[in-house]
Amino acid sequence: MTRSALLALPLMALTLAACQPQQKAETPQEPTAEAQAPPKPNIAKDLPAGTYSLDPDHTTVLFKVDHIGLSNFTAQFRKMEGTLLLDPAAPEKASLNVEIETGSLDTKTNPKLAFDKEMTSKAWLDAKSYPKITFVSSSVVMTGDDTALVTGDLTLHGVTHRQTLNVKFNGGYGPGAVDPNGSRIGFSATGSLNRLDFGISYGIPAEGSRLGVSDEVKIIIETEFTQPLPKPAGN
Repeated sequence: MTRSALLALPLMALTLAACQPQQKAETPQEPTAEAQAPPKPNIAKDLPAGTYSLDPDHTTVLFKVDHIGLSNFTAQFRKMEGTLLLDPAAPEKASLNVEIETGSLDTKTNPKLAFDKEMTSKAWLDAKSYPKITFVSSSVVMTGDDTALVTGDLTLHGVTHRQTLNVKFNGGYGPGAVDPNGSRIGFSATGSLNRLDFGISYGIPAEGSRLGVSDEVKIIIETEFTQPLPKPAGN
């Protein structure tokens, strides 16, 4: 092929391209306001103010600790009770009081290992001397429409320290909407603590090592609270 023919090839390609029907570029669709807006919590307009009681059958209190650098060992407490004083119109004024039975620890391990008994023994949680873990709120700071920092006094292993939880309000239903016995509301919460602050030092790894059980304890909570139906007038 001659040099002139080689030079003609690019020109032919450009000519053919120019003869092709042009496709109109599609303009990217802007997301609608509805698509951009995050879903709002399902909150009934008639959600009443007042005292709500913790529903232990719809509450999970988990904790995680680093185990020898290989996994986040997870366990939970099974028995607890609590009250929440809440006005949906002024959530920053809410107050919370919760008690957990230390001896209700459930590690979900083989019963033959007697691990629950070990973890509630004097070396760890010492459930015999300190049968209750308590949290009493002192302030609620709203960080969004349905999120807040809830700070209070956590008493664990006989020691009290100020603790803050990141709390999300998941929604609620007014009287009888889904619960024939009254109103129901739900929350998710996370936090962390250092067990050494509460005098639980057993098994903490030496400095520079992960061979042991971490000082940091991560907390994960899923919970629901209920309020009974109002009593009929005249009763």
